[in-house]
Amino acid sequence: MIEVKNLTRYYGTRRAINNISFQIEKGEVVGFLGPNGAGKSTTMNIISCILPASSGSAKINGFDTFEQSLEIRKVIGYLPETPPLYSDMIVADYLNFAAAVRGVDAKRISFSVDRVIEKCSLKDVGRRIIGRLSKGYQQRVGLAQAMIHDPEILILDEPTIGLDPIQIIEIRKLIHELTAEHTIILSSHILPEITQICKRVIIINEGEIAAVDSLGGLAASLRKSERLSLTVRNSENNVAEQLNGLDQVISATNSEGNQYLIECALRSNLQDKIAKLALENNWGIVELKPVSMTLEDIFLKLTIEEKEPEK
Repeated sequence: MIEVKNLTRYYGTRRAINNISFQIEKGEVVGFLGPNGAGKSTTMNIISCILPASSGSAKINGFDTFEQSLEIRKVIGYLPETPPLYSDMIVADYLNFAAAVRGVDAKRISFSVDRVIEKCSLKDVGRRIIGRLSKGYQQRVGLAQAMIHDPEILILDEPTIGLDPIQIIEIRKLIHELTAEHTIILSSHILPEITQICKRVIIINEGEIAAVDSLGGLAASLRKSERLSLTVRNSENNVAEQLNGLDQVISATNSEGNQYLIECALRSNLQDKIAKLALENNWGIVELKPVSMTLEDIFLKLTIEEKEPEK
């Protein structure tokens, strides 16, 4: 459905993205991650037909974003980081305008407006002026305009930025509901948001693709050791010191209270040995469990650790 090949974009002499390639299939929900200035918004703007590429290509449903942008605009809805709102317009009037601009049939505009007002929970503010709405409601209006023509693809750039915790939960719930009907590209700095919503991630760093995979696939490929979390009742018997004495334990540290983080070699299967050691020393195991790599671990490893020069 979305095919990006060798995409490069310059702003003057500065190269924003360099030779990036990826594919997104119909029905996928993909997280697009990267540090500030990594090239996320540039890539999304090219896919959305807002910017041309300096070289390479981006195609949606076989249509080229530069040469056939009008065809592509029919099947995508875009919510940029700053929603494209007219602050002096009434919500319903703005959505009617957005529907007309998007080429919705005149006979269906009223239906389309009612549909997105319902989906985005805008009934209570439909006759209010956009500029007088809260940030959360303005985000909902921005999302409604992206959905007004019922596009196959939604491209959402930082949809929850600047919202309070309650508004974040509401917008996140709405996006999650949309995943059943749309292909979605979601850019966000809130990593738990990506973890909850997306099945696959694209990580971009310094204008280049750092990784494209599922969260599980990335964790498996990057993991060079395993981690266990041990919580005990009695930590008086040199727990960390004795854990560090076990073969295949790389490090054992007291992380919090009576909880210890144990890093060990891959496939070391130390649970039985740790349980035996705990019994012999009367530690009283409360919990012993594996610790998976989080998206934050993966993100930092790909964007910071691998860029650090070897000492």
